[in-house]
Amino acid sequence: MRLYRILKKPIVTEKSSALEVANNTYVFEVSKDATKIDIKKAILELYGVSVSSVNILNTRMKFKFGKKWMQIRKRTTKKAYVTLADAKATIDVTLVK
Repeated sequence: MRLYRILKKPIVTEKSSALEVANNTYVFEVSKDATKIDIKKAILELYGVSVSSVNILNTRMKFKFGKKWMQIRKRTTKKAYVTLADAKATIDVTLVK
C-alpha cells in the first residue's frame, strides 16, 4: 500500500493540539484498511521519527435531521492516535521528509 494512501490527512483540532502538547501524540485520518504496522511504517518513512504506539479509532456514521425531515449522513472515518517514542521529537504536518 502506498504511504500517501495510508495517511490521508492530519486532524488539527483543539483536542488534538492538547494531546500534542501533553502526551506528544498526533492524530491522523487514515485509510479504512490500514493496520497499526502500516501506520507506524508510514510515519517513520514520511516524517523520519520513531513511533512508540499507535491507537486506532473507528468512528460510526452519524445522522442529522435537517429541514423538512431531510436526513443528512456524516460518513465513517478511521483515526490513528500516534505517540512518538522520543519526548523531544515533533512532527511538522505541513512538511514531508
